[in-house]
Amino acid sequence: MTSLKIIFAGTPAFAAQHLQALLNSHHQVVAVYTQPDKPAGRGKKLQASPVKQLAEQHNIPVYQPKSLRKVEAQEEMRAIDADVMVVVAYGLILPQTVLAMPRLGCLNVHGSLLPRWRGAAPIQRAIWAGDKQTGITIMQMDEGLDTGDMLYKVYCDIAQDETSTSLYAKLMEIAPPALLHVLDGLDKGKFVSEKQDDIESCYAEKLSKEEAELNWHVSAEQLERHIRAFNPWPVSYFSTRDLQGNTQVIKVYKAAVLPHVDKVAGTILSADKNGIQIATAEGVLNLLQLQPAGKKPMDARDLLNGRTEWFPVGKVL
Repeated sequence: MTSLKIIFAGTPAFAAQHLQALLNSHHQVVAVYTQPDKPAGRGKKLQASPVKQLAEQHNIPVYQPKSLRKVEAQEEMRAIDADVMVVVAYGLILPQTVLAMPRLGCLNVHGSLLPRWRGAAPIQRAIWAGDKQTGITIMQMDEGLDTGDMLYKVYCDIAQDETSTSLYAKLMEIAPPALLHVLDGLDKGKFVSEKQDDIESCYAEKLSKEEAELNWHVSAEQLERHIRAFNPWPVSYFSTRDLQGNTQVIKVYKAAVLPHVDKVAGTILSADKNGIQIATAEGVLNLLQLQPAGKKPMDARDLLNGRTEWFPVGKVL
């Protein structure tokens, strides 16, 4: 079996899992590209990415250019003379000059079944949209945003109680083996590339904190999916006022959908040991696990033990 010389480009833990799989394989990782170290934590000390940390443990040369558009960075990469480049959540744009360097091109591991959910947040958007299935796509990169020809897909069901955390873990299991499968057959021409149908495409923009606010004027089903999609970040939330008139921002980690009640959207219907029930445009959302500011996530009954006055029945949020 041919051993390929690989440049690996990636930054977060998801990428590090793929790098580890390559290091465990018969292929040779000759260089690693990752984002420059960034300030993190209270002390704002520079912190290396998970990919850099792993590469240094294995004494692999690490490159951290701020951009790959500069000639110096491109010449540095050209000198490595790799067979293929593997890109997983790298975070820098690869110009055509770079894409054309390796003789077998640049492969990308994407967390959706392309062309659906191109972009930065495919896992979260798939859950929020109510998709029943997603997966991993291995593609040949081009200059577009996740628009390259597809080489291989692995499918994964989305469970009814799936959160972004749990779906991320599922994809983390299936993605590295899929990448190795493609690399093992790449030099033999085993994979026939398939063009993406742009008509079928949709974009998964990065989630924003503004989007995390719950809107009671949509259905309870949509809101319940929203809560699962925004867990673990940025976490769905709503606001209410306490008896002193102060705004209390409350995050929601878990909820359930109940049958519709003909009340104004946002009305508190009940608040007891079974949850905090809120009327929506369609159906009732029962809030089960919440987190007030400065506290840990807790069951609704525990929150109500000390804060019943925040949730008077009949109040419209």
